[in-house]
Amino acid sequence: MTESKGERRRVVVTGVGAVTPIGLDVREMWSSMKEGRCGVGPVEGFELKDLYIHIAAEIKGFDPAKHVASKKIQYGDRYSWFAGRAAAEAWAQAGLPIPYGNPYRAACIFGSGAGGFNTIETAYHDLFIKEKKATNPLTLLRIIGSSAAAHVGIEYGIKGPTFATCSACSTATHAISIGVDYIRHGVADVAMTGASEAVLTHGSMRTWQAMRVLSPEGCFPFSKKRNGTVLGEGAGALVLESLEHAQARGATILAELKGVGMSSDSKDMVNPDIDGPRVAMEMAIADAGLKPEDIDYLNAHGTATALNDVNETNAIKMVFGDHARKLAISSTKSMMGHLLGAGGAVEAIASIKAMQEGWVPPTIGLTEPDPKCDLDYVPNVGRSAKVRYVMSNSFAFGGLNAVLVFGPPPG
Repeated sequence: MTESKGERRRVVVTGVGAVTPIGLDVREMWSSMKEGRCGVGPVEGFELKDLYIHIAAEIKGFDPAKHVASKKIQYGDRYSWFAGRAAAEAWAQAGLPIPYGNPYRAACIFGSGAGGFNTIETAYHDLFIKEKKATNPLTLLRIIGSSAAAHVGIEYGIKGPTFATCSACSTATHAISIGVDYIRHGVADVAMTGASEAVLTHGSMRTWQAMRVLSPEGCFPFSKKRNGTVLGEGAGALVLESLEHAQARGATILAELKGVGMSSDSKDMVNPDIDGPRVAMEMAIADAGLKPEDIDYLNAHGTATALNDVNETNAIKMVFGDHARKLAISSTKSMMGHLLGAGGAVEAIASIKAMQEGWVPPTIGLTEPDPKCDLDYVPNVGRSAKVRYVMSNSFAFGGLNAVLVFGPPPG
């Protein structure tokens, strides 16, 4: 039940977890970012057949029997495997008990843009190509977009609000935003939040290829040579708590989640607007009680599509004014591809790490910037910098925008 609080509670991050094409945990992912490592390469996980796009950002060497401790989650779809792995890392870092001691005061908001895509493709292949009479008995449970959320909630004994968000590339950021709202207003004390995605299949690639948004060469955000994004897979998880709850149990606080901004372009399914992203960024800064010039690093949505990168650049200029020229901006998609629904969580984690270590990750492959993208995108090599407040942008198909602002742990 909702507890009435006189004023909204502060929200902190006490655990993070990630599974990405450049690392199966946060430590490995961050180390790869420091090296400027690229996770994009030739597809190995499925037959290319008639595809003319031959690259993706795959997670290689992932063995659910080895990398997913829960036997129950091992029976799930690949996207649930990634969710289980990332959630386990975040929960362990947070140091919370299993099962959680006050289960109705915990929430699990864990999304996916596509759900069990691997299972769907396997089932259709079995039915229509192999002409089997039935699919695997677990097919239905594997494909549901809320399966990962349910799996994770079961794993940690979470009995409060548990469900998935689905908003394309803003899925994870919306999930985190809902977790923030629940904690701020007393619905929960703890929230497992994030998203997972695993859509690297032949059928999925065919659908993306048909939209003409995939690059056959690589992911080059803000670059003159950019010609599309690169599909990736993975998961990101953040454990959120009220400040009081975290302090009462002596938890190590990684960051404070200070601001959230959400908007919709309400314009077009595929052509991004400027006002929607602008308003979402402005709302996040205002919600954090900050000024634009307080932001030191911005993890851009930066998909490397022709229109998105210019629009995001222009929206940043509108929000930050003169400070836009001083702001360190990068797209970590240049290293790990576009993780779709999971991208916002992984990028939020990268933003927190930048703040913790005073080092901003690069936009690799940026040898010649687009003249219309003329801000500081930290080209090719990361750098040390004073980083106190950070912003993470997620802008999705349909004009669905969500932005987060993080600050240092409360003193």
